[in-house]
Amino acid sequence: MQIFSQAFNIVLYQPLFNALVLLYLYLPGRDFGLAVIVLTVLIRLILYPSMMGSLRSQKALSQLQPKIQALQQKYKDDKEKQTREMMALYQQEKINPFGGCLPLLIQLPILIALYRVFWVGLNPDSMQHLYSFIPNPGTINPSFLGLMDLSSPSLILAVLAGIVQFVQSKMMMPAMPKQQAQDQMAQVSEMMQKQMLYFLPIFTVFILWKLPSALGLYWIVTGLFSVWQQHLINKEKHA
Repeated sequence: MQIFSQAFNIVLYQPLFNALVLLYLYLPGRDFGLAVIVLTVLIRLILYPSMMGSLRSQKALSQLQPKIQALQQKYKDDKEKQTREMMALYQQEKINPFGGCLPLLIQLPILIALYRVFWVGLNPDSMQHLYSFIPNPGTINPSFLGLMDLSSPSLILAVLAGIVQFVQSKMMMPAMPKQQAQDQMAQVSEMMQKQMLYFLPIFTVFILWKLPSALGLYWIVTGLFSVWQQHLINKEKHA
């Protein structure tokens, strides 16, 4: 377990912590919030190719839903046959059904590492984790534009993060064809999508309103970046 902890610190925590301190030191005004925003954008730029691949995979799967539901209905009494036919469909359409999962799995440890950075990284004792070439800033002022303490929870940023999450989820919802409106499986799928549309933003607010608001700021910028990427993906069908 200690090996995993050390690997996590070396691969994620220390690079993110050092990058944040470096940005804090050299961005104008030593504004911690600005450093968080720039760090978030840099992370998203690094993940950009994988995230675009994930969004394309999700879009392809959503467009394939009518065929998937038809197979589920046709082989509803033979799950083994249903699975074989669905895998054949994925292969025929050259779609990896798990293609959208990898970037999400990558983001989770990054989020955990940032939680540690924002929770304990502002402590002067944490400066021992700085690389030798990065100056020690001493005490970091966790303010954003001189108006908000990002080391403390903020209901405002949590709610804004929930709103951005709603917009992002809304953009990712596939349109349900009219001819499937009376299909029972289509109705169940549509109902679950609508439930998730409202559940995810509420869950986001619930999680963030007790955590350091720097995480809320990170979530907002990440969400806005995802909305922009989703917009690019949605435009591709019109290209």
